[in-house]
Amino acid sequence: MVVGDFALELDTVVIGAGPGGYVAAIRASQMGQKVAIIEREYIGGVCLNVGCIPSKALISAGHHYQEALDSEVFGITTEGVKLDFAKTQEWKDNSVVKKLTSGVEFLLKKNKVEIIRGEAFFVDANTLRVIHEDSAQTYSFNHAIVATGSRPIEIKGFKFGGRIIDSTGGLNLKEVPKKLAIVGGGVIGAELGAAYANLGAEVTILEGTAQILPNFEKDMVKLVERSFKKKGVKVVTNAMAKEAVDNGNSVTVTYEAKGKEEKIEADYVMVTVGRRPNTDDLGLEIAGVEMTDRGLVKVDEQCRTNVKSIFAIGDIVPGAALAHKASYEAKIAAEAISGKDVAVDYIGMPAVAFTDPELASVGMTEKEAKEAGLDVKVSKFTLAGNGRALSLNQTEGFVRLVTTKEDNVIVGGQVVGAGASDTIAEIGLAIEAGMNAEDIALTIHSHPSLSEAVMDTAELALGLPIHV
Repeated sequence: MVVGDFALELDTVVIGAGPGGYVAAIRASQMGQKVAIIEREYIGGVCLNVGCIPSKALISAGHHYQEALDSEVFGITTEGVKLDFAKTQEWKDNSVVKKLTSGVEFLLKKNKVEIIRGEAFFVDANTLRVIHEDSAQTYSFNHAIVATGSRPIEIKGFKFGGRIIDSTGGLNLKEVPKKLAIVGGGVIGAELGAAYANLGAEVTILEGTAQILPNFEKDMVKLVERSFKKKGVKVVTNAMAKEAVDNGNSVTVTYEAKGKEEKIEADYVMVTVGRRPNTDDLGLEIAGVEMTDRGLVKVDEQCRTNVKSIFAIGDIVPGAALAHKASYEAKIAAEAISGKDVAVDYIGMPAVAFTDPELASVGMTEKEAKEAGLDVKVSKFTLAGNGRALSLNQTEGFVRLVTTKEDNVIVGGQVVGAGASDTIAEIGLAIEAGMNAEDIALTIHSHPSLSEAVMDTAELALGLPIHV
């Protein structure tokens, strides 16, 4: 290979080293491909560095702080509890984020994946150019997997900078704000709103639709709203954010609700109204790749674009912008390149909100099942009847199963409460495997455990409940 005006040859190249990209690179290498991965910023992508992982670290810190402040129900009285937020941030950055990202880099090297630093641009369907600092190199490739992720949307009147921040800025504040305004009450806004409320901030959430967490069912969201009320979080729905003015030591947010213009003052305003796919400035159009009007890449069920040599996964393709969706698609694309007969199937794709309490959903809701023409029934078991939930003093929530009336096949499920993000996996497996309620009911669950609530719900679906 010759460096310079000549193109270096690559077999499979992955653009982006987030949870889609690095998984694709490792799986492709495992399938016998010679793989290189191109990353312009940081290994691990948004998720590991400024998204999923650091946000859960702050959420966890908030929970521990609240437990230290108030555990009298357990007979534990504490005095002099203090929060050293600088130390919290240091733990998040060094003991959590850096450990994971360095681990991912180790895994890439272990799997013989070449790491190329820089920004990639397509020249044509089999050539790209990588620019890094003051140098540039051209590469030819047999196959490319584009996994460039997404970035926060900036809305009119809320230009990022200073005290007007996106979710990345919200995760890296130097102090817990006394007052925090959040524009957007989706998963990111609700999660970080709860985290900062637990850490002592006075939080106001402005949501443009009729409810926060609009992608979850109303009875699930009600429990989060109740929790927010207890924390002193103010939620304003059907609110239109109009402008934010940075005053230097505070920010004034103007919004409209119920036909009336309102203003609130806060230390920071965090905008979490969605994310935009990172598909611009990649040269995808030059390579002949077809896009949607929203800037998403059109792909088939193997994540292949209309250009045979180029695949795309994660936030840049249609569907939910979820890290675990990107990782799933990564394996499909890598295996498709190796000639395996694989295709995406999102039937068991979970959605989770790490709020208080946690929300998790997989498969179809009752409404979706009926719209699909299925004759279903719904069975719901409250965590107040679960021994482990009682021992944790976290009885808010429930497990719900959506099953067919004829043969009790599980087509959907929702979990609200402690451990929902983990418990949902059992229901997802059941849906993926085509199991019915009897399969779950006959599975021996450890006692006492939160997962027993799934078994109890399955027994309820069969008309043979023990703990109801």
